Amino acid sequence: MARALLDGHGRTVRYLRLSVTDRCNLRCLYCRSNVMQRCIPHSQILRYEEITRMVGIAASLGVRKVRLTGGEPFARKGCDGFLVMLHERFPDLDVRITTNGTLLAPYIPLLRHVRVGAVNLSLDSFDRATFARVTGRDLLPQVLAALDALLAAGIRVKINVVAMRGVNDGQMDDFVHAARNMPLDLRFIEFMPMGSATPWSVENFWSTADIQAEAERRARLIPVTADAAESGPARMYRIAGGLGRLGFISPLTNHFCLSCNRLRLTSDGALRTCLFADKEYRLRGLLRQPRITDETIVRVIRRACADKPVGAELLRARRGAAVAVKQMVGIGG
Repeated sequence: MARALLDGHGRTVRYLRLSVTDRCNLRCLYCRSNVMQRCIPHSQILRYEEITRMVGIAASLGVRKVRLTGGEPFARKGCDGFLVMLHERFPDLDVRITTNGTLLAPYIPLLRHVRVGAVNLSLDSFDRATFARVTGRDLLPQVLAALDALLAAGIRVKINVVAMRGVNDGQMDDFVHAARNMPLDLRFIEFMPMGSATPWSVENFWSTADIQAEAERRARLIPVTADAAESGPARMYRIAGGLGRLGFISPLTNHFCLSCNRLRLTSDGALRTCLFADKEYRLRGLLRQPRITDETIVRVIRRACADKPVGAELLRARRGAAVAVKQMVGIGG
């Protein structure tokens, strides 16, 4: 194995987030707020074989966890076959998936077969009307059915809730009830000002401190000893007498940038070293040039990591304005 992948701040990269598509059957207000945004042409999307090659390169540099994101991963044809390919090529790799759950149900037996480490389910409300308001589609029953099926299959589930004041801040009873009665992690993520058309504002920002205070009015929360490799940036709490846990991710009010261990690869083959930085390193052309070796691509990745910024500094400089031109659907959730 090559020497570990270090950035300019001494952080070791162990985690790669791969967007397999920017297409999605939902239109969540925090992810794709610009209704006129066009999808990337298919010819510019990385082929599964190219993504697999990138996974191999990343694994040779010490990456141990890969998360498939979108858009919605299962909106791309052949995603199931790609999962089988990854499992066969990299049986020891910790592969996880972030999905909106609406298309997930038919693939759950496959996820178990290829031993997906966990499924992160984007679910911002258990209220049908609120779900439709956030996502633009009335598909909550399908998501809840997929959630039940994941748990029945014994697949680890993490629910990601983007916390928005005036949208889902009145639904803490539902969130606590879910975490108390189901063996899952439910994690609140502070709404971030991402994308040039972001609807983020001071008025709809719900801070982690306020979110946690609301949760603690309904349950006794017991801190869980941090396991950065597993919980990532979330501060996790057991619910006294409950089956699941609550977590709080605070990219704005209490950043975790100094422990960041990740890179992102967009569906069109751009390497991003920081969610908040628009700087991209175009790898698609290199992957499609027969004379370019893996060693050349490794050198590009190492140079990119050397310039990896501290996202909190970028955020602070923007003072509440959007911190990236691209919307989340184009970066990868």
